[in-house]
This record gives sequence, C-alpha cells and structure tokens, in this order.
Amino acid sequence: MTDFEQYIKQGEPDKQERAYAWQTAIGLQAVDGLTTSDYLKDTACKHIDGDITIDEARELIKSYYLSKSSREPDEDEKREADTVAANITKILSTRTLDFSTNGYVSLHRRIFDGVFKFAGRIRDYDITKKEWVLDGDTVNYLNWEDLRRAIDYDLEQERNFSYAGLSSDDMIKHIARFVSNLWQIHAFGEGNTRTTAVFTIQYLRSIGFNVSNSLFANHSWYFRNALVRANYKNVQKGIDYTPVYLERFFRNLLLGDGWELRNRYLHINATGEWREQPNISKASAGQAQDKYRTSAGQVKISPNIERLAKVIGQEQLSVKTIMEKMQLKGRDNFLNLYLNPAIKVGYVTLLYPDKPRHSRQKYLLTVKGLALLEALIKKQTF
Repeated sequence: MTDFEQYIKQGEPDKQERAYAWQTAIGLQAVDGLTTSDYLKDTACKHIDGDITIDEARELIKSYYLSKSSREPDEDEKREADTVAANITKILSTRTLDFSTNGYVSLHRRIFDGVFKFAGRIRDYDITKKEWVLDGDTVNYLNWEDLRRAIDYDLEQERNFSYAGLSSDDMIKHIARFVSNLWQIHAFGEGNTRTTAVFTIQYLRSIGFNVSNSLFANHSWYFRNALVRANYKNVQKGIDYTPVYLERFFRNLLLGDGWELRNRYLHINATGEWREQPNISKASAGQAQDKYRTSAGQVKISPNIERLAKVIGQEQLSVKTIMEKMQLKGRDNFLNLYLNPAIKVGYVTLLYPDKPRHSRQKYLLTVKGLALLEALIKKQTF
C-alpha cells in the first residue's frame, strides 16, 4: 500500500485529511484481497496536492480503464479496487452521515457505484462464506427476508442508546457489539465489510472520535476476521462468540492501546506462540485515569477543555449560559481558548451542526466528551 506519511507529517491540515482518506480507502481493499494500481496512487497524490478535485480524480480513473487498449490478467480486480478506493475517499472527505437504513443502503451504492450492478440493493438470497480464520467454516448470516428489519432494529437501538456514565471499557464493548451486529446482517451480496468499515468511521466521527489514523488502512483484514470471530459459535468444537479481538481493534483505534493486530491470533486452531495475543502498549491502566487516550496515544487534555466539560455536563447550553457558569467575560477569549479547541478535538459538538449561526444554537458533549467527563468524575473520587 502507498505510504502517504510524507503528506501526513507535513502538518498541512487539508493535505493531511486527504492523505488519511486515501490511505484508509486504499487499505480497505485488502478486505477482499484487492490491491490498487500505480495509476490510482499517482492520481491520489495529485488530489492530495490540490492539483485536482476528488471528482476529477474519479473521472481520471474511469477514463484510464475505458481508454486502455490491452488488458492485464488482474485488470478487473485493479479496476474494482481503484474505483472503490476513489469512491470511499470522496465519502470520507465529507462529515455527513445519514444514520438510517436508507442511509446505510445508499452508502453501499455510493461505495460500489460503477463496480457492482447490485450496488445499493439489499440481497434477496441467502449466503455462506468459507473463512480461513474458521478453517473453512462460515458465519451464520441473517436470512434475506429479515435484512431490512434487522438494520432498522440495530440502528434504532443505537440511536436511543446513551453513552453517558459509561467507562472507557464499557464504551468500547458497546461499540464493538453494535458494529459486529450490523456486519453480521450482511445486507448485500458483496462489499459488506467495506460498507461497515466506512459507516463505522463516519459514525465514530459523528459522536466525537478522531479516527484519522492508519488502523483501518493497515489492519482491514484483521478487522474483518475479528468480525468473523465475534459472530461465530460452534458448540461441538467448544467455540463461543469471541468479541474480544474486535474490542482490541477498537481499543487500539480509540484509546491508543497497543494490541498486536495479526490475523494468526484469531484462527480457531491457533498454535504455539499465536495462542496469546500480546499487548505491546507501554501505557499502564493506572495512567489511563489521569490521561484520556486518543488514537495518537496518551494525550494530556487541556485544563480549559476539562473545565468546559465539567460545566456542560449532560446539558445543552448556549454560549451565554456556559460563560455565565464559568464566570467568564470576554466572548472571543472564551471561543478561542475553550469552545473552539474542544470542538476541534471532538469533545463538544453543536446542537445544530449544519447551521452554526442558528439563533438557538447550543453546545453539548459528544460521546468522547462524556467519556472524558466520566474520567474526570472518577478522578475526583480517588
């Protein structure tokens, strides 16, 4: 996979964001054993540099395959990988999310536009898939008659779920369970894991988490195998549902843990050194009480953000009310030193995010912010 670290390390926010999107989009193709072409990678660099738009990049890729005079043995696979990677990059370049069944189905259509004739169409047949990690066995996927109802149910349950008061451990377990259940539905004939991954990234962003890192890019096959193990049970073989591998993926992604994400640990007949998955993180559990961890590792939270989180709590408050509670006078200083930094790192969000200047605009803690609040409350009790 192309290394976009040169762009990520440059520190230019726009280039960083575009590089992260391409890195993730390209890495997700490994879920189905696909690799992108050199042409795609060159085109991605032009987009990251700002020389072309993402729509122009998609058109270049489409024209590239239409104009080729000779076919290579793996051309169909390369074309799929390139087209899907560009489509995913466009999706990840925006912060919008339609958290509904129609939105989930539409996401599949947008990801596989130009690739699958059934893009955006819920399957009308039952499926099985032989899995390497299960020694050739399959997960029991949902019957096709129940697919839409199952998506409706899972999304409705998550929409009504409150993360308030959850510890980081419980929050990770819940996120893993939600993503696992959604994936097990396997609503489409192909492309379920890539759709679930993109939906998960969008959803985690929407509730305040920063998922702009290389985990999905570098460990997409682990992500899929962890989903398989979380949904596989075989009583005769003494194997129960095993969500711990997926939980460790999310612990690395959201809390900065250091679990070694190698697929051999997930095999149902792992032998020798592969029986115990090591955590190579240098951070101790005790440190987590004093520092809230992000995907970049241990990060000391600004005292201003901690103070703001305590004031907002579980309420929805206006700027005026927050400033009164904090006994602050200067609005510009409050915005620059407290509110804007908290929004930027995902602890606070707007009640009306699409209308920042709404006359009744209020601010509330995200799921990430609520987790920080819980950590601060626990810290005070020790």
